[in-house]
Amino acid sequence: MANRLAQSLSPYLLQHAQNPVDWRPWDAAALQEAKELDRPIFLSIGYSACHWCHVMERESFEDASLAEVLNAHFIPIKVDREERPDLDDLYMDAVQTLTGHGGWPMSVWLTPDLRPFYGGTYFPPNPRQGLPGFRQLLEHIAKLWKEKPGDVRDQAAELTVELERQTRLAVGAGVADDGIFQSALAQLRSSFDARWGGFGGAPKFPQHMAIDLILRRGTEADQRMALRTLDAMWEGGVFDHLGGGFARYSVDARWLVPHFEKMLYDNAQLISCYLSAFQKTRDEKYAAIARESLDYLLRDMGDEAGGIHSSEDADSEGEEGKFYAFTPAEVEAVLGAEAPLFCEAYGVTPGGNFEHGTSVLHVFDRPSEFPSDQLIRLDALRNKLREARGRRVRPAKDDKVLAAWNGLALSALARGYQVLEDPRYLQAAKACATFIERELWQNGTLLRVYRQGRAHTSGFLEDYAAVANGLVDLFEADFAVHWLRLSERLADRLREQFEDPAEGGFFSTMAGQKDLLFRQKPGFDNAMPSGNTLAALALLRLSRHLDRADLRASAEHTLACFAPWMKKAPRAFLGLISVLDSALRAPREIVLTGAQAEIEALLREARHGFYPQCTVTWTGADPALPLHAGKAALPGQPRAFVCTNNTCAAPVEDPTELRRLLLQTSP
Repeated sequence: MANRLAQSLSPYLLQHAQNPVDWRPWDAAALQEAKELDRPIFLSIGYSACHWCHVMERESFEDASLAEVLNAHFIPIKVDREERPDLDDLYMDAVQTLTGHGGWPMSVWLTPDLRPFYGGTYFPPNPRQGLPGFRQLLEHIAKLWKEKPGDVRDQAAELTVELERQTRLAVGAGVADDGIFQSALAQLRSSFDARWGGFGGAPKFPQHMAIDLILRRGTEADQRMALRTLDAMWEGGVFDHLGGGFARYSVDARWLVPHFEKMLYDNAQLISCYLSAFQKTRDEKYAAIARESLDYLLRDMGDEAGGIHSSEDADSEGEEGKFYAFTPAEVEAVLGAEAPLFCEAYGVTPGGNFEHGTSVLHVFDRPSEFPSDQLIRLDALRNKLREARGRRVRPAKDDKVLAAWNGLALSALARGYQVLEDPRYLQAAKACATFIERELWQNGTLLRVYRQGRAHTSGFLEDYAAVANGLVDLFEADFAVHWLRLSERLADRLREQFEDPAEGGFFSTMAGQKDLLFRQKPGFDNAMPSGNTLAALALLRLSRHLDRADLRASAEHTLACFAPWMKKAPRAFLGLISVLDSALRAPREIVLTGAQAEIEALLREARHGFYPQCTVTWTGADPALPLHAGKAALPGQPRAFVCTNNTCAAPVEDPTELRRLLLQTSP
């Protein structure tokens, strides 16, 4: 019989709707029930593509006898971390404080007034490998609550005080100086894996913000670190060589065997990294990788309403990676006599490199001088094998659309069009922005979640900020001023609802939220840039387009707020440090004048190189925009003005002259 999750929209919650555990969603009724019954809450937080969430469900939450214990002594609540990042952040801090580590599934026990007192991640049903058994843990906590509730409440109160202490910032007097870049780069150099790329050992995660900072500020040797990392990720199995896109992380140090789940936020950020590498080097392989990953989003992740879905699972048919791995016989069944060529090129061997003798596709062992005619043939073979793979049972997809993640994807699509000049990416970017405005921007409030025609949950800081930033990228792609004005409205609402005017920075949630212990001010950059990083970036970029000193002041106040933390732990603030890089550089604009058809050559040159500090605009978008003042178009004479600190060089008409100007003024 279905439990109370059956009416949820979240695919993750629906996965648990048939459990014998009497799950509730996190809502007012469940929280009130905990208070009325004076029962502790068992809070389980995870997400649809989480492999170990599935394991814990099979082992524990589908066990009727264990569910009986859980139902009798606790109020069991399930939360999709992707729908409620505020709850996830708060209680993850609690788990990390209690145990020294975190992850998902997250398991937390709360008093009826929502204070955490015990927690962890995955627990097996019975004691194993140093982990306590979930059943015994439930029984022990139930006994403590019955016999010593005062002690439990005291422990919860002490932990809550500590969590609140951790959120308080020693606010800086001003933004950090250039020394922070050298500190951050030094830490990246010390952890760089010179053989396999990446920073640190296994498990190895893509570090999008490290790549971005290195491309912006690194020496030539640092640049090689970034490019080696990008090369190795593509060479390994963490890249899907048939379908495009990247898995969440590699379980080994050489990027060979991934944890196969694919997340939208990873792919959006990695696409931007590869686009930047292409701009920096003009090496076509980076353009090809970005293109394949963009095509993956368009082909496999698009929602018919215009948004982009959240993730694909690691598992299919109950096995992790089964969809992605091949044996030589499986390749031969599709490619026939040409199977040996494919197997040699993509590392498919009789012994395999994964489970059950299968191989994860990779190109580590491909000869460096693979004949060009064979490379052309391999493209056809890849397409043929991808079509055959499509007939396998696909991993489950989390088809909800999240505002923040779509903001990141909007940036990737818009930049993909700017750099690769493929109109499909502009079309998809405009569809995504139109979807967000139509379905999620309602009566001056941005909603976070959409699925199956329904939107819900007020947006968080990261939602407003990521979408505002994505709209700036879209404006710089098609110069439709509507997107810039929509971004401005989001930014104004963001400042109104989330800003801390006293100490700077932004809270993750709006004021007055009743189901949260306290508001947090997120600064650490993790798999995604923090909400404050995204907000500072969006406000800084908008301030330059719109000449609004108040937006720039809010961005600088945010940078000052986190300056002491950035100096103390630069590796934890790489995204915010990149925003600082933009803030410290002199504002630079490329203003194009002339008919839209006439400026194409100049525009292509402006987008050709890696100029992250530049603001690009076209006077035809709206002559009234501040950057366009005094730059009238001349009939039949396209021109480019390059302006730094409100001082413009003489306009140029030739793309070669524009390139010379940009190179002179670039770092």
